[in-house]
Amino acid sequence: MNATAENAVSVSELTHHIKAILEGTFPSIWVSGEVSDLSRPRSGHLYFTLKDDNAHIRGVIWRGTAARLGVDIADGQSVFCFGDVEVYAARGTYQLVIRKVQNQGVGALQQAFEKLQAKLHAEGLFAAERKRPLPRHPRRIGVITSPSGAAIRDFLEAASARFKGVELFIIPAIVQGPTAAKSIVSAIAKAHRYRPTLDALILTRGGGSLEDLWCFNEEPVVRSVAAATIPTVSAVGHEIDITLCDLAADVRALTPTDAATRILPDAKMFDRSVLELQRRLQRSAQHMIQSRRERLEYLAERPAIRKPHQIVHLRSRSLDEWDARARRVMFSKIKLGQAKLAAQAAALSALSPLNVLTRGYSVTLDEQGNAVENANQVQPGDVLRTRVHQGQIESVVRTVHPD
Repeated sequence: MNATAENAVSVSELTHHIKAILEGTFPSIWVSGEVSDLSRPRSGHLYFTLKDDNAHIRGVIWRGTAARLGVDIADGQSVFCFGDVEVYAARGTYQLVIRKVQNQGVGALQQAFEKLQAKLHAEGLFAAERKRPLPRHPRRIGVITSPSGAAIRDFLEAASARFKGVELFIIPAIVQGPTAAKSIVSAIAKAHRYRPTLDALILTRGGGSLEDLWCFNEEPVVRSVAAATIPTVSAVGHEIDITLCDLAADVRALTPTDAATRILPDAKMFDRSVLELQRRLQRSAQHMIQSRRERLEYLAERPAIRKPHQIVHLRSRSLDEWDARARRVMFSKIKLGQAKLAAQAAALSALSPLNVLTRGYSVTLDEQGNAVENANQVQPGDVLRTRVHQGQIESVVRTVHPD
């Protein structure tokens, strides 16, 4: 059968039939699922995906309904949503226009997130005392991200505007999907092999749903971030997105642009600091020169500089006076010492036992040199030496007559 204008329907007609069937079959219905990819634009409407293991449907809550909803919904939350199936003909899509929401409980991913968070928190991986400060002036920075994503473009643009005097090393990694965790762990290990060592490491990607960012909540990735020896910045998703890598890193940045702001010094502020240091150095040098000049002028007025010969003459005369005084004191002490020595020699001579011998006394010693004081100390035949004033007499004992 060939197509003709009569038997073919237009896109509008087909969409109209689908719209009639869907909206007629499901005028109002309760749908259960898990909230994902929640968006809260300034308009006040809420947009998100309602999903289960096998399918998903877009959901919308208009501003008026959202204001009186009474339930605070979040990514990963399991809910019951009551509303109408609506076909949007212009795009050929359908969505659930929600009027009521009831909490069903926490979704599987959110439960896994909270369980792992509690486990790693108990191990101290998120402790504040583990956090290291970022280097003030890094020279080599590694960036782990998808080389084709928006995150790297945002980071490089912000980095170029902020400070150009730094080496950036893009370390490619898969940042979404089943192989992302292994890829990120490998990239972190690679970053540690760079030589010279990197000064800082940034892990980044753009925003997304809880599922899109899930690799940054997987245990091997979180542990690798916590174990990194390089100061690490986690800049995953948008401000409202919080991952376990954010908690394990040394610093959490809200966006890739914020990461560049946190890790790089402000070139303009750096220039101002250099100028201020230059001015302070100039003031210090001028102050030192002025101080030395005043000191030199003061010394130039001193007599030692203006009339050196007069100072030398005065010092020479003073030296002569001290020399004469020292000589007088020295000679006086010598004479006094000689007089004391003579007196002590005379006293010593008067007390000498040898002077007694000059008066006719003598000293008799036995063969051992002991003084003989008693006749009982010797026997006939003993040899004795007798010391007289001049000389010695050796004798042999013939007889002993004790008293």
